[in-house]
Amino acid sequence: MTALPAARDLAELVRLPAALTVPGDAWSGAAWAGTSAAGSGLMPVGSVLLYWSGMALNDWADRAVDAVERPERVIPSGRVQAPTALAIAAGLGVAGVAVTAAVGGRRALRVSVPLAALVATYDVLAKDSPAGPVVMASTRGLDVLLAAAAAPGAAARPAAAVAVHTAGVTLLSRGEVHGATPATAGAALAATGTALGILASSLRRGSGIPPGRRRTAAAFALLYAARVGVAQARAAASPDAGTVRAATGAGIGGLTFLQAAWLAARGRFLPAVVVAGASPAFRRAARAVSPT
Repeated sequence: MTALPAARDLAELVRLPAALTVPGDAWSGAAWAGTSAAGSGLMPVGSVLLYWSGMALNDWADRAVDAVERPERVIPSGRVQAPTALAIAAGLGVAGVAVTAAVGGRRALRVSVPLAALVATYDVLAKDSPAGPVVMASTRGLDVLLAAAAAPGAAARPAAAVAVHTAGVTLLSRGEVHGATPATAGAALAATGTALGILASSLRRGSGIPPGRRRTAAAFALLYAARVGVAQARAAASPDAGTVRAATGAGIGGLTFLQAAWLAARGRFLPAVVVAGASPAFRRAARAVSPT
């Protein structure tokens, strides 16, 4: 019988710190769809399980490449066996879909099942293809819609902003080992600017959003630009592997400020603060366990 992996090895397999960036997806989608905070509060549990499933499946799919490029990772180093990683990914995926069904019923299943399928498609088929960033972006966009299944159109803008952001981060992450080109880093920076533009268009005067909410959302948007945009600008100026890795980490953790801005715009101030607070927590946790 194969021994269960150690807790730290499991944490590395599923990129434990990155889960801190997930709850803001469902909460912001729910806020814009008009779903109550109580009704959407537990949906991120399903999202996190699906996210962890994707991370474990990613390492299983990349095990041959990682043996050469990242031999310290848990599968090539022998700390987690490949069949064990695959079983963990499958179990987490099934559990994630089950939780979304328990929380959101059949409407949520219409989103979570395609979401799980896209996660698997990205890891196994699309990751290194030209469509890879688009597929990954689609998973995070669907994650925003997961708690907005009753009125997905109302949450289209936050979903689009998160998806565009994710496409940029995913594109840039391809240079974590060997470095990127200035054009690739510039494209990631442009995606960040586009995500901000989608938010700004929703905060304009005449949008019906009270001034206090607009100001709070704008403050979170500035934090997002400072955290993500500045790091990506550095990568565009010097796209070596170390700078690209730092910008990728900033893109993953800094997403919480964008999510918080969308929450604040809808008056969900407490969830916005909680989600924004995940960014510094992410940075501390990332020192112990790599989120990428």
